[in-house]
Amino acid sequence: MATPKKRVLASGVRWTAQYRDARGHQRSAGTFATKRAATLAIQAAEALERSGRGGDAADRSLRFAEYVNGRWFPNHVLEPSTRESYRYCLDRRILPWFGTMKIREILPMHVRQWVTELSDAGVSPAQIRHLKIILSAVFTTALNDFVVALHPCKGVKTPTVPVKEYRILTPAEMRALQEALPSGVARLLIQTAIGSGLRWGELTELRPMDLDRPSGILTVRRSVVELNPAHHPDGGRFLVKPYPKNKRPRRFKLSPTLVAELVRHIDEYDIHDDELLFNLAHFLAPAPRRLLMSVDQLGLTEPNPAGRRYVHGTLSAYTAGRCRCEHCRAAFAEYRSTRRAAGLDSPRQPRVRDSDGHVPGQWFRQRVWTPACAAANLEPRPRLHDLRHSHASWLLAGGADLQVVKERLGHASIATTGKYLHTLPTADETALAALERIQGLGAV
Repeated sequence: MATPKKRVLASGVRWTAQYRDARGHQRSAGTFATKRAATLAIQAAEALERSGRGGDAADRSLRFAEYVNGRWFPNHVLEPSTRESYRYCLDRRILPWFGTMKIREILPMHVRQWVTELSDAGVSPAQIRHLKIILSAVFTTALNDFVVALHPCKGVKTPTVPVKEYRILTPAEMRALQEALPSGVARLLIQTAIGSGLRWGELTELRPMDLDRPSGILTVRRSVVELNPAHHPDGGRFLVKPYPKNKRPRRFKLSPTLVAELVRHIDEYDIHDDELLFNLAHFLAPAPRRLLMSVDQLGLTEPNPAGRRYVHGTLSAYTAGRCRCEHCRAAFAEYRSTRRAAGLDSPRQPRVRDSDGHVPGQWFRQRVWTPACAAANLEPRPRLHDLRHSHASWLLAGGADLQVVKERLGHASIATTGKYLHTLPTADETALAALERIQGLGAV
């Protein structure tokens, strides 16, 4: 057993109860006025060490912020995107309230007061529930490490979170959306999303090697997340994870029409097997011009105000002839793209987020998705993730097996897949028809 260390101070003699923990590190169980008191403290600390419940006396005065920033957050295993979200929530809503409190003195009454203040401040019930999950994770670890004696989140309720209603697009809405999208690449990306049910991170990480052209089978092997560079291991913007959300690859078949469109896109942009199927550059520059006929065969434009006519598919036809047919617009778009790439036009293209080729989700929503939804008069406006919901709903409404849909979507539980049953607006028509038939029989 260790012995107390004598310390001669101006105020008198003090005894420090020093001992070694299970790892051989020197620890202190406190400073006492007598040697006997220090010896008893050492015996108690060593007994706790043997029982696996040891700890430094400094833990008694440990502040919540010190524990979170010094012990919990650096050593807690989290997905990179989750770590970024947790860091924001901790700094924004949790540490300002609990940070200066001693972690051992935080009680359920304090957590209830915090929840009430969040609710009064207008924080949504869903966000409050998420914040409490983070706070509970901190105290679960602290309890397991014997830093605290009780879990202050146990028994604390948060405001009820209403179940969100799925926004399912109808086939008619999908056709209107496709017509409103600004380019063929955007239409193909959305067509792939609705035809596969992929999550955004899975969709934008697809590569030609993931598609088996003869069979039309797509293998989902990876996913990409967009991070703040401060939370990226290499300081980048995009982090490719070698697994999708459910941690294992999945395989399913695409429709022959979609496969043909994807193959045409791959050939048109000369995309290699290990390159991104949907690259940000495909959206910023027009596709290579493909005229169905030669310029000579396109004919002449209608006379302009000066009575002059120009050959379709040329700059003169667009500028002087004021023709806006697809051939003339393509010619002008190619010309502008070439000048912008050379830095000759002012103003230049709007600045986009740093990218290694992956399509940033926020950029796509602001520049492509939201304007297209507005042009198609989709109200309420769907989210990109609603394409995944719509894919599942369409499959089940068409009679697809529930287990098959579960495997296509990569759900962990079939109960999650079952939520998509009868989500189309026309889903109740069959039930109403059956009710009318029964009522008709009863009337007879």
